[in-house]
Amino acid sequence: MEVDLSERPGIACRGSYFRPYTANFVSMRVELTGGSVMSGDQYGVRDQDGWSHGFVAPPMPSAPPPAPADVWRAVGVGLLNLSGLGLGYALVRRPLLTVVCWVATGILLFTVLPADPDGVSGTTLTVYGLFLVLVGLHGALLGLRRRLVWPGQSPLAIVLGVVLLGVPVVGGLLYESARKEAVQEMLLDRLQKADDLVEKASGESFSTTQSEYRRALTAYDDLSTDHPDSRAAEQVPDRLKTFYATVGASYEEQKYCDAVAPLEYLRTVPQTVSKQDLGSLATWPDDRLATSLYECASDSLTANTAGWQDQFSDLLTTFPESDPAAKVEPDVKAAVDKAVKAVGGDDPCTAVDQLETLGSQVKALPGEKAGVADALAADAGRAEDSASSGVYTCGVDQYNDGDFAESVTSMNDFVKANKNHKNAPRAKKIAIAAEIAQEVPAAGKKLPTTRSGGSISVTVKNDSPDEIQVMYTGPVTGTFTLKGCGTCTSYDWSSTLVTGFKPCSGNDNYPQRTISLPVGTTYFLHKPKGGSASSAASDTAKLESGYIYTECAYVTSGYGLDS
Repeated sequence: MEVDLSERPGIACRGSYFRPYTANFVSMRVELTGGSVMSGDQYGVRDQDGWSHGFVAPPMPSAPPPAPADVWRAVGVGLLNLSGLGLGYALVRRPLLTVVCWVATGILLFTVLPADPDGVSGTTLTVYGLFLVLVGLHGALLGLRRRLVWPGQSPLAIVLGVVLLGVPVVGGLLYESARKEAVQEMLLDRLQKADDLVEKASGESFSTTQSEYRRALTAYDDLSTDHPDSRAAEQVPDRLKTFYATVGASYEEQKYCDAVAPLEYLRTVPQTVSKQDLGSLATWPDDRLATSLYECASDSLTANTAGWQDQFSDLLTTFPESDPAAKVEPDVKAAVDKAVKAVGGDDPCTAVDQLETLGSQVKALPGEKAGVADALAADAGRAEDSASSGVYTCGVDQYNDGDFAESVTSMNDFVKANKNHKNAPRAKKIAIAAEIAQEVPAAGKKLPTTRSGGSISVTVKNDSPDEIQVMYTGPVTGTFTLKGCGTCTSYDWSSTLVTGFKPCSGNDNYPQRTISLPVGTTYFLHKPKGGSASSAASDTAKLESGYIYTECAYVTSGYGLDS
Protein backbone atom coordinates (compact mmCIF):
# COMPACT_ATOMS: atom_id res chain seq x y z
CA MET A 1 0.00 0.00 0.00
CA GLU A 2 1.05 3.67 -0.20
CA VAL A 3 1.01 6.03 2.76
CA ASP A 4 0.30 9.65 1.90
CA LEU A 5 1.34 12.17 4.63
CA SER A 6 1.17 15.29 2.51
CA GLU A 7 -2.49 15.96 3.22
CA ARG A 8 -1.94 16.61 6.93
CA PRO A 9 0.68 19.36 7.22
CA GLY A 10 2.05 20.11 10.71
CA ILE A 11 2.05 16.52 11.79
CA ALA A 12 5.54 15.19 12.64
CA CYS A 13 6.53 12.00 11.03
CA ARG A 14 9.77 10.05 11.36
CA GLY A 15 9.25 7.93 8.22
CA SER A 16 7.03 5.47 6.46
CA TYR A 17 5.37 2.69 8.29
CA PHE A 18 4.62 -0.49 6.32
CA ARG A 19 2.48 -3.25 7.54
CA PRO A 20 1.12 -6.31 5.81
CA TYR A 21 -2.49 -5.74 4.90
CA THR A 22 -4.94 -8.09 3.31
CA ALA A 23 -8.01 -6.60 1.54
CA ASN A 24 -10.15 -7.02 -1.42
CA PHE A 25 -8.58 -4.16 -3.24
CA VAL A 26 -5.42 -3.60 -5.15
CA SER A 27 -4.26 -0.33 -3.60
CA MET A 28 -5.28 2.25 -1.07
CA ARG A 29 -4.16 5.62 0.24
CA VAL A 30 -3.48 6.19 3.99
CA GLU A 31 -4.83 9.39 5.48
CA LEU A 32 -3.70 10.65 8.87
CA THR A 33 -6.73 11.61 10.83
CA GLY A 34 -5.20 12.78 14.03
CA GLY A 35 -2.68 12.09 16.71
CA SER A 36 1.07 11.64 16.52
CA VAL A 37 3.01 8.76 15.16
CA MET A 38 5.22 8.93 18.21
CA SER A 39 2.32 8.61 20.61
CA GLY A 40 0.68 5.68 18.86
CA ASP A 41 -2.68 7.42 18.08
CA GLN A 42 -5.22 5.91 15.71
CA TYR A 43 -5.05 6.47 11.92
CA GLY A 44 -7.76 6.05 9.33
CA VAL A 45 -7.30 4.15 6.05
CA ARG A 46 -9.71 4.60 3.15
CA ASP A 47 -9.59 2.38 0.12
CA GLN A 48 -10.46 3.31 -3.43
CA ASP A 49 -14.00 2.27 -2.97
CA GLY A 50 -14.42 4.64 -0.05
CA TRP A 51 -14.20 2.07 2.70
CA SER A 52 -12.61 3.28 5.95
CA HIS A 53 -10.32 1.07 8.04
CA GLY A 54 -8.74 2.17 11.42
CA PHE A 55 -5.42 1.04 13.05
CA VAL A 56 -2.91 2.19 15.70
CA ALA A 57 0.84 3.00 14.84
CA PRO A 58 3.44 1.86 17.44
CA PRO A 59 5.77 4.66 18.99
CA MET A 60 9.21 5.37 17.46
CA PRO A 61 12.41 4.83 19.73
CA SER A 62 13.88 7.96 21.53
CA ALA A 63 17.52 6.98 20.73
CA PRO A 64 19.39 4.49 18.66
CA PRO A 65 19.13 1.06 20.20
CA PRO A 66 22.14 0.07 22.40
CA ALA A 67 24.88 -1.95 20.84
CA PRO A 68 25.39 -5.48 21.92
CA ALA A 69 27.57 -5.82 25.06
CA ASP A 70 31.24 -5.99 24.18
CA VAL A 71 33.69 -6.65 27.04
CA TRP A 72 36.74 -5.97 24.88
CA ARG A 73 35.33 -2.61 23.88
CA ALA A 74 34.74 -1.80 27.58
CA VAL A 75 38.35 -2.75 28.37
CA GLY A 76 39.60 -0.53 25.57
CA VAL A 77 37.59 2.50 26.75
CA GLY A 78 38.76 1.98 30.35
CA LEU A 79 42.41 1.71 29.29
CA LEU A 80 42.09 4.85 27.16
CA ASN A 81 40.78 6.76 30.20
CA LEU A 82 43.63 5.52 32.39
CA SER A 83 46.04 7.66 30.38
CA GLY A 84 44.50 10.72 32.08
CA LEU A 85 43.63 12.27 28.70
CA GLY A 86 39.99 11.20 28.70
CA LEU A 87 40.23 9.58 25.23
CA GLY A 88 37.86 6.80 26.24
CA TYR A 89 35.15 9.34 26.97
CA ALA A 90 35.86 11.09 23.67
CA LEU A 91 35.40 7.83 21.68
CA VAL A 92 32.01 7.13 23.30
CA ARG A 93 30.81 10.69 22.66
CA ARG A 94 31.11 12.12 26.22
CA PRO A 95 32.86 15.46 25.59
CA LEU A 96 32.06 16.97 29.00
CA LEU A 97 33.69 14.06 30.82
CA THR A 98 36.63 14.33 28.45
CA VAL A 99 37.10 17.97 29.49
CA VAL A 100 36.92 16.91 33.16
CA CYS A 101 39.85 14.55 32.58
CA TRP A 102 41.82 17.30 30.88
CA VAL A 103 41.15 19.70 33.77
CA ALA A 104 42.19 17.12 36.38
CA THR A 105 45.39 16.31 34.53
CA GLY A 106 46.11 20.03 34.04
CA ILE A 107 45.70 20.68 37.77
CA LEU A 108 48.13 17.87 38.49
CA LEU A 109 50.71 19.30 36.08
CA PHE A 110 50.26 22.80 37.50
CA THR A 111 50.78 21.42 41.02
CA VAL A 112 53.90 19.34 40.39
CA LEU A 113 55.73 21.48 37.79
CA PRO A 114 58.39 22.65 37.86
CA ALA A 115 59.84 19.60 39.58
CA ASP A 116 60.55 20.05 43.29
CA PRO A 117 63.47 18.29 45.05
CA ASP A 118 60.99 16.77 47.49
CA GLY A 119 58.88 15.30 44.65
CA VAL A 120 55.10 14.98 44.55
CA SER A 121 53.27 14.68 47.82
CA GLY A 122 51.70 11.34 48.64
CA THR A 123 48.28 12.95 49.00
CA THR A 124 48.42 14.40 45.48
CA LEU A 125 49.44 11.07 43.97
CA THR A 126 46.76 9.21 45.90
CA VAL A 127 43.99 11.57 44.88
CA TYR A 128 44.99 11.56 41.21
CA GLY A 129 45.45 7.78 41.19
CA LEU A 130 41.94 7.29 42.61
CA PHE A 131 40.62 9.67 39.97
CA LEU A 132 42.20 7.61 37.16
CA VAL A 133 40.80 4.39 38.60
CA LEU A 134 37.31 5.91 38.78
CA VAL A 135 37.34 7.30 35.24
CA GLY A 136 38.79 4.00 34.00
CA LEU A 137 35.99 1.99 35.61
CA HIS A 138 33.36 4.49 34.57
CA GLY A 139 34.67 4.55 30.99
CA ALA A 140 34.64 0.74 30.87
CA LEU A 141 30.99 0.76 32.05
CA LEU A 142 30.03 3.23 29.33
CA GLY A 143 31.95 1.39 26.62
CA LEU A 144 30.29 -1.93 27.39
CA ARG A 145 27.21 -1.12 25.24
CA ARG A 146 28.25 2.00 23.31
CA ARG A 147 29.79 1.91 19.91
CA LEU A 148 33.06 3.81 19.40
CA VAL A 149 33.40 6.73 17.08
CA TRP A 150 36.79 5.27 16.13
CA PRO A 151 38.37 2.74 15.81
CA GLY A 152 35.79 0.31 14.67
CA GLN A 153 37.47 -2.77 16.13
CA SER A 154 37.69 -3.28 19.93
CA PRO A 155 41.15 -4.93 19.83
CA LEU A 156 42.54 -1.84 18.17
CA ALA A 157 41.10 0.30 20.97
CA ILE A 158 42.75 -1.96 23.55
CA VAL A 159 46.09 -1.71 21.80
CA LEU A 160 45.75 2.07 21.63
CA GLY A 161 44.85 2.19 25.33
CA VAL A 162 47.85 0.07 26.29
CA VAL A 163 50.12 2.29 24.20
CA LEU A 164 48.71 5.46 25.76
CA LEU A 165 49.32 4.03 29.25
CA GLY A 166 52.92 4.85 28.48
CA VAL A 167 52.03 8.55 28.68
CA PRO A 168 51.81 8.66 32.51
CA VAL A 169 54.68 6.19 32.79
CA VAL A 170 56.95 8.27 30.58
CA GLY A 171 55.72 11.42 32.29
CA GLY A 172 56.60 9.93 35.66
CA LEU A 173 60.07 8.98 34.45
CA LEU A 174 60.64 12.43 33.03
CA TYR A 175 59.39 14.01 36.23
CA GLU A 176 61.70 11.81 38.32
CA SER A 177 64.62 12.85 36.14
CA ALA A 178 63.64 16.50 36.57
CA ARG A 179 63.26 15.99 40.31
CA LYS A 180 66.75 14.48 40.58
CA GLU A 181 68.15 17.41 38.64
CA ALA A 182 66.32 19.75 41.01
CA VAL A 183 67.95 17.92 43.91
CA GLN A 184 71.36 18.39 42.31
CA GLU A 185 70.68 22.08 41.79
CA MET A 186 69.53 22.41 45.39
CA LEU A 187 72.72 20.73 46.67
CA LEU A 188 74.87 22.92 44.43
CA ASP A 189 73.05 25.93 45.86
CA ARG A 190 73.90 24.72 49.38
CA LEU A 191 77.50 24.36 48.32
CA GLN A 192 77.51 27.90 46.95
CA LYS A 193 76.01 29.28 50.16
CA ALA A 194 78.76 27.57 52.18
CA ASP A 195 81.35 29.04 49.79
CA ASP A 196 79.81 32.47 50.31
CA LEU A 197 80.14 32.11 54.09
CA VAL A 198 83.84 31.30 53.75
CA GLU A 199 84.40 34.17 51.36
CA LYS A 200 82.53 36.58 53.63
CA ALA A 201 84.62 35.55 56.65
CA SER A 202 87.88 35.84 54.71
CA GLY A 203 90.08 38.66 55.96
CA GLU A 204 88.00 39.23 59.09
CA SER A 205 88.99 38.54 62.68
CA PHE A 206 88.63 34.84 63.44
CA SER A 207 86.96 35.57 66.78
CA THR A 208 84.08 37.33 65.02
CA THR A 209 83.76 34.94 62.05
CA GLN A 210 84.17 31.57 63.74
CA SER A 211 80.43 30.91 63.62
CA GLU A 212 80.40 31.43 59.83
CA TYR A 213 83.28 28.99 59.42
CA ARG A 214 81.49 26.40 61.53
CA ARG A 215 78.29 26.73 59.49
CA ALA A 216 80.21 26.36 56.23
CA LEU A 217 82.07 23.30 57.52
CA THR A 218 78.81 21.70 58.64
CA ALA A 219 77.34 22.28 55.18
CA TYR A 220 80.36 20.69 53.49
CA ASP A 221 80.19 17.67 55.79
CA ASP A 222 76.44 17.24 55.25
CA LEU A 223 76.90 17.27 51.47
CA SER A 224 79.70 14.73 51.64
CA THR A 225 77.98 12.45 54.16
CA ASP A 226 74.31 12.64 53.18
CA HIS A 227 74.71 13.03 49.42
CA PRO A 228 78.03 11.37 48.54
CA ASP A 229 77.07 10.73 44.88
CA SER A 230 75.96 14.29 44.14
CA ARG A 231 77.82 16.74 41.94
CA ALA A 232 78.10 19.03 44.95
CA ALA A 233 79.78 16.32 47.04
CA GLU A 234 82.37 15.79 44.29
CA GLN A 235 83.46 19.40 44.75
CA VAL A 236 83.70 19.27 48.57
CA PRO A 237 87.39 18.12 48.70
CA ASP A 238 88.47 21.18 46.70
CA ARG A 239 86.26 23.39 48.84
CA LEU A 240 87.86 22.01 52.01
CA LYS A 241 91.31 22.94 50.68
CA THR A 242 90.05 26.47 50.13
CA PHE A 243 88.45 26.42 53.57
CA TYR A 244 91.72 25.47 55.28
CA ALA A 245 93.72 28.02 53.31
CA THR A 246 91.23 30.77 54.17
CA VAL A 247 91.04 29.98 57.88
CA GLY A 248 94.83 29.67 58.17
CA ALA A 249 95.61 32.74 56.06
CA SER A 250 97.17 34.59 59.02
CA TYR A 251 99.98 32.05 59.12
CA GLU A 252 100.89 32.69 55.49
CA GLU A 253 100.91 36.41 56.30
CA GLN A 254 103.31 35.65 59.21
CA LYS A 255 100.81 37.01 61.73
CA TYR A 256 101.68 34.20 64.08
CA CYS A 257 99.76 35.35 67.14
CA ASP A 258 96.62 35.84 65.05
CA ALA A 259 97.14 32.42 63.45
CA VAL A 260 97.12 30.44 66.72
CA ALA A 261 93.35 30.43 67.34
CA PRO A 262 92.26 29.54 63.76
CA LEU A 263 94.93 26.83 63.47
CA GLU A 264 93.81 25.33 66.78
CA TYR A 265 90.27 25.33 65.39
CA LEU A 266 91.40 23.56 62.22
CA ARG A 267 92.90 20.77 64.33
CA THR A 268 89.37 20.09 65.65
CA VAL A 269 87.87 19.73 62.16
CA PRO A 270 88.49 15.92 62.04
CA GLN A 271 86.00 15.69 64.89
CA THR A 272 83.34 16.93 62.45
CA VAL A 273 84.54 15.78 59.03
CA SER A 274 85.85 12.25 58.44
CA LYS A 275 89.60 11.90 57.94
CA GLN A 276 88.86 10.05 54.71
CA ASP A 277 87.27 13.16 53.29
CA LEU A 278 90.03 15.40 54.67
CA GLY A 279 92.97 13.33 53.51
CA SER A 280 96.23 15.20 54.10
CA LEU A 281 94.29 18.19 55.42
CA ALA A 282 93.83 16.33 58.72
CA THR A 283 97.45 17.09 59.68
CA TRP A 284 97.78 20.31 57.67
CA PRO A 285 97.58 22.64 60.71
CA ASP A 286 100.09 20.80 62.95
CA ASP A 287 103.43 22.18 61.81
CA ARG A 288 101.89 25.58 61.21
CA LEU A 289 100.43 25.70 64.71
CA ALA A 290 103.71 24.61 66.33
CA THR A 291 105.56 27.35 64.47
CA SER A 292 102.91 29.95 65.30
CA LEU A 293 102.94 29.06 69.01
CA TYR A 294 106.71 29.37 69.14
CA GLU A 295 107.00 32.59 67.15
CA CYS A 296 104.20 34.32 69.04
CA ALA A 297 105.49 33.23 72.47
CA SER A 298 109.08 34.08 71.62
CA ASP A 299 108.12 37.59 70.56
CA SER A 300 106.06 38.06 73.73
CA LEU A 301 108.92 36.80 75.89
CA THR A 302 111.36 39.17 74.25
CA ALA A 303 108.96 42.11 74.62
CA ASN A 304 108.14 41.05 78.20
CA THR A 305 104.41 40.90 77.51
CA ALA A 306 101.84 38.44 78.75
CA GLY A 307 100.77 35.21 77.07
CA TRP A 308 104.08 33.51 76.25
CA GLN A 309 103.90 31.05 79.13
CA ASP A 310 100.59 29.53 77.98
CA GLN A 311 101.77 29.31 74.39
CA PHE A 312 105.08 27.69 75.28
CA SER A 313 103.17 25.28 77.53
CA ASP A 314 100.85 24.32 74.67
CA LEU A 315 103.82 23.87 72.37
CA LEU A 316 105.76 21.67 74.81
CA THR A 317 102.68 19.58 75.56
CA THR A 318 101.12 19.26 72.10
CA PHE A 319 104.23 19.13 69.90
CA PRO A 320 107.06 18.05 72.25
CA GLU A 321 109.08 16.46 69.45
CA SER A 322 108.85 19.39 67.05
CA ASP A 323 111.70 21.68 66.08
CA PRO A 324 109.96 24.75 67.55
CA ALA A 325 109.66 22.96 70.93
CA ALA A 326 113.44 22.46 70.97
CA LYS A 327 113.92 26.23 70.82
CA VAL A 328 111.90 26.99 73.94
CA GLU A 329 114.54 26.41 76.63
CA PRO A 330 117.28 28.39 74.84
CA ASP A 331 114.87 31.32 74.50
CA VAL A 332 113.95 31.13 78.18
CA LYS A 333 117.60 31.01 79.20
CA ALA A 334 118.35 34.06 77.06
CA ALA A 335 115.46 35.97 78.64
CA VAL A 336 116.76 35.18 82.14
CA ASP A 337 120.28 36.28 81.16
CA LYS A 338 118.94 39.53 79.81
CA ALA A 339 116.95 40.24 82.98
CA VAL A 340 119.91 39.40 85.22
CA LYS A 341 122.06 41.80 83.27
CA ALA A 342 119.36 44.47 83.52
CA VAL A 343 119.57 44.42 87.34
CA GLY A 344 122.82 46.37 87.03
CA GLY A 345 121.27 48.83 84.59
CA ASP A 346 119.28 52.01 84.90
CA ASP A 347 116.09 50.33 86.10
CA PRO A 348 117.07 47.50 88.43
CA CYS A 349 113.70 47.33 90.14
CA THR A 350 111.96 46.54 86.86
CA ALA A 351 114.58 43.90 86.17
CA VAL A 352 114.02 42.38 89.60
CA ASP A 353 110.25 42.28 89.05
CA GLN A 354 110.82 40.66 85.69
CA LEU A 355 113.13 38.06 87.21
CA GLU A 356 110.64 37.25 89.93
CA THR A 357 107.90 36.79 87.33
CA LEU A 358 110.19 34.82 85.05
CA GLY A 359 111.16 32.50 87.84
CA SER A 360 107.55 31.55 88.63
CA GLN A 361 106.55 31.30 84.98
CA VAL A 362 109.50 29.19 83.89
CA LYS A 363 109.00 26.91 86.87
CA ALA A 364 105.45 26.20 85.64
CA LEU A 365 106.49 25.19 82.10
CA PRO A 366 105.81 21.48 81.39
CA GLY A 367 109.15 20.33 80.01
CA GLU A 368 108.86 16.63 80.77
CA LYS A 369 107.56 15.47 77.37
CA ALA A 370 110.15 17.56 75.54
CA GLY A 371 112.97 16.42 77.84
CA VAL A 372 113.88 19.94 79.02
CA ALA A 373 112.39 19.87 82.52
CA ASP A 374 115.79 19.98 84.30
CA ALA A 375 117.13 22.79 82.13
CA LEU A 376 113.99 24.84 82.68
CA ALA A 377 114.19 24.23 86.44
CA ALA A 378 117.76 25.53 86.43
CA ASP A 379 116.68 28.64 84.53
CA ALA A 380 113.85 29.24 86.99
CA GLY A 381 116.18 28.85 90.00
CA ARG A 382 118.70 31.27 88.54
CA ALA A 383 115.98 33.83 87.89
CA GLU A 384 114.68 33.57 91.44
CA ASP A 385 118.17 33.80 92.99
CA SER A 386 119.05 36.78 90.83
CA ALA A 387 115.78 38.46 91.72
CA SER A 388 116.39 37.94 95.42
CA SER A 389 119.91 39.32 95.33
CA GLY A 390 118.84 42.07 92.96
CA VAL A 391 116.44 43.47 95.55
CA TYR A 392 119.47 45.12 97.21
CA THR A 393 120.38 46.95 94.02
CA CYS A 394 116.73 47.93 93.61
CA GLY A 395 116.61 49.27 97.19
CA VAL A 396 119.73 51.36 96.61
CA ASP A 397 118.20 52.77 93.43
CA GLN A 398 114.99 53.60 95.27
CA TYR A 399 116.97 55.32 98.04
CA ASN A 400 118.89 57.42 95.56
CA ASP A 401 115.62 58.35 93.83
CA GLY A 402 114.08 59.47 97.13
CA ASP A 403 111.60 56.59 97.26
CA PHE A 404 112.44 55.98 100.90
CA ALA A 405 109.36 53.95 101.84
CA GLU A 406 109.95 51.55 98.93
CA SER A 407 113.62 51.38 99.81
CA VAL A 408 112.79 50.36 103.39
CA THR A 409 110.60 47.53 102.09
CA SER A 410 113.16 46.36 99.56
CA MET A 411 116.03 46.34 102.05
CA ASN A 412 114.06 44.56 104.73
CA ASP A 413 112.99 41.92 102.17
CA PHE A 414 116.56 41.51 101.03
CA VAL A 415 117.89 41.05 104.55
CA LYS A 416 115.13 38.59 105.38
CA ALA A 417 115.88 36.45 102.31
CA ASN A 418 119.66 36.84 102.33
CA LYS A 419 120.82 36.93 105.94
CA ASN A 420 124.27 35.73 105.05
CA HIS A 421 124.71 37.84 101.95
CA LYS A 422 127.69 40.17 101.92
CA ASN A 423 125.39 43.14 101.40
CA ALA A 424 123.06 42.25 104.25
CA PRO A 425 124.82 44.50 106.89
CA ARG A 426 124.72 47.56 104.68
CA ALA A 427 121.15 46.81 103.64
CA LYS A 428 120.16 47.08 107.32
CA LYS A 429 121.88 50.47 107.55
CA ILE A 430 120.15 51.70 104.39
CA ALA A 431 116.77 50.59 105.73
CA ILE A 432 117.39 52.61 108.94
CA ALA A 433 118.47 55.69 107.04
CA ALA A 434 115.54 55.42 104.61
CA GLU A 435 113.08 55.25 107.48
CA ILE A 436 114.60 58.35 109.11
CA ALA A 437 114.58 60.10 105.74
CA GLN A 438 110.83 59.66 105.49
CA GLU A 439 110.58 62.11 108.44
CA VAL A 440 113.72 64.13 107.73
CA PRO A 441 114.43 64.12 103.97
CA ALA A 442 117.88 65.65 104.54
CA ALA A 443 118.92 62.40 106.21
CA GLY A 444 118.62 60.60 102.85
CA LYS A 445 121.00 62.74 100.85
CA LYS A 446 123.77 60.19 101.13
CA LEU A 447 123.83 56.44 101.27
CA PRO A 448 124.86 55.23 104.73
CA THR A 449 127.98 53.13 105.11
CA THR A 450 128.84 50.29 107.44
CA ARG A 451 131.11 52.61 109.48
CA SER A 452 130.55 52.64 113.27
CA GLY A 453 131.78 54.48 116.41
CA GLY A 454 133.19 57.98 116.93
CA SER A 455 134.81 60.38 119.41
CA ILE A 456 131.75 62.19 120.70
CA SER A 457 129.60 60.74 123.47
CA VAL A 458 125.84 61.04 123.02
CA THR A 459 123.43 59.82 125.71
CA VAL A 460 119.85 59.08 124.75
CA LYS A 461 117.24 58.99 127.56
CA ASN A 462 113.60 57.83 127.49
CA ASP A 463 111.28 60.16 129.42
CA SER A 464 108.15 58.34 128.29
CA PRO A 465 106.15 55.39 129.56
CA ASP A 466 106.52 53.62 126.15
CA GLU A 467 109.31 51.43 124.93
CA ILE A 468 110.93 53.31 122.07
CA GLN A 469 113.15 52.54 119.13
CA VAL A 470 115.95 55.03 118.53
CA MET A 471 117.35 55.26 115.00
CA TYR A 472 120.14 57.55 113.87
CA THR A 473 122.09 58.19 110.69
CA GLY A 474 124.76 60.52 109.52
CA PRO A 475 128.46 59.69 109.45
CA VAL A 476 127.39 56.44 111.12
CA THR A 477 124.03 54.67 111.18
CA GLY A 478 122.45 52.45 113.79
CA THR A 479 119.46 51.69 115.98
CA PHE A 480 118.71 50.51 119.49
CA THR A 481 115.75 50.15 121.86
CA LEU A 482 115.05 51.83 125.23
CA LYS A 483 112.57 50.45 127.73
CA GLY A 484 109.75 52.64 128.91
CA CYS A 485 110.10 54.76 132.04
CA GLY A 486 107.89 53.32 134.74
CA THR A 487 107.51 56.60 136.65
CA CYS A 488 107.14 58.83 133.60
CA THR A 489 103.97 60.19 132.03
CA SER A 490 103.17 62.14 128.93
CA TYR A 491 103.54 65.94 128.92
CA ASP A 492 100.60 68.17 128.23
CA TRP A 493 101.06 69.84 124.89
CA SER A 494 100.61 73.30 126.33
CA SER A 495 103.34 72.78 128.91
CA THR A 496 105.88 72.24 126.17
CA LEU A 497 105.27 75.83 125.06
CA VAL A 498 106.32 77.34 128.38
CA THR A 499 109.74 78.96 128.43
CA GLY A 500 112.24 76.80 130.25
CA PHE A 501 110.43 73.53 129.50
CA LYS A 502 113.05 70.81 129.76
CA PRO A 503 112.29 67.08 129.64
CA CYS A 504 114.54 64.47 131.21
CA SER A 505 115.28 66.98 133.99
CA GLY A 506 114.29 64.75 136.85
CA ASN A 507 116.25 62.01 138.53
CA ASP A 508 118.81 59.98 136.70
CA ASN A 509 116.65 56.83 136.60
CA TYR A 510 115.49 57.27 132.99
CA PRO A 511 116.18 54.31 130.72
CA GLN A 512 119.16 55.49 128.71
CA ARG A 513 122.03 54.51 126.47
CA THR A 514 125.27 56.24 125.52
CA ILE A 515 126.73 55.89 122.04
CA SER A 516 129.84 57.26 120.36
CA LEU A 517 129.36 59.26 117.16
CA PRO A 518 131.70 61.06 114.80
CA VAL A 519 131.77 64.82 114.37
CA GLY A 520 129.09 66.02 111.96
CA THR A 521 125.35 66.11 111.61
CA THR A 522 123.41 63.13 112.92
CA TYR A 523 119.68 62.66 112.42
CA PHE A 524 117.68 60.97 115.18
CA LEU A 525 114.26 59.35 115.01
CA HIS A 526 112.39 58.16 118.11
CA LYS A 527 109.22 56.12 117.78
CA PRO A 528 107.29 53.85 120.10
CA LYS A 529 108.24 50.24 119.59
CA GLY A 530 105.84 48.90 116.97
CA GLY A 531 104.21 52.33 116.70
CA SER A 532 103.21 54.14 113.51
CA ALA A 533 105.21 56.78 111.75
CA SER A 534 102.71 59.43 112.83
CA SER A 535 103.78 58.99 116.46
CA ALA A 536 107.51 59.29 115.68
CA ALA A 537 109.65 62.31 116.60
CA SER A 538 112.88 63.44 114.99
CA ASP A 539 115.86 65.56 115.96
CA THR A 540 118.92 66.85 114.14
CA ALA A 541 122.14 67.17 116.08
CA LYS A 542 125.31 68.88 114.83
CA LEU A 543 128.04 67.24 116.86
CA GLU A 544 131.32 68.98 117.61
CA SER A 545 134.41 67.89 119.48
CA GLY A 546 134.71 68.76 123.19
CA TYR A 547 131.03 68.43 124.00
CA ILE A 548 128.84 65.80 125.60
CA TYR A 549 125.36 65.51 124.09
CA THR A 550 122.10 64.27 125.51
CA GLU A 551 119.05 63.23 123.53
CA CYS A 552 115.71 62.98 125.35
CA ALA A 553 112.61 61.15 124.12
CA TYR A 554 109.24 62.13 125.65
CA VAL A 555 105.53 62.01 124.84
CA THR A 556 103.13 64.96 124.50
CA SER A 557 99.34 64.83 124.48
CA GLY A 558 96.37 67.17 124.20
CA TYR A 559 94.52 68.94 121.40
CA GLY A 560 94.31 65.64 119.58
CA LEU A 561 98.10 65.20 119.71
CA ASP A 562 99.90 62.16 120.97
CA SER A 563 103.62 62.09 120.03
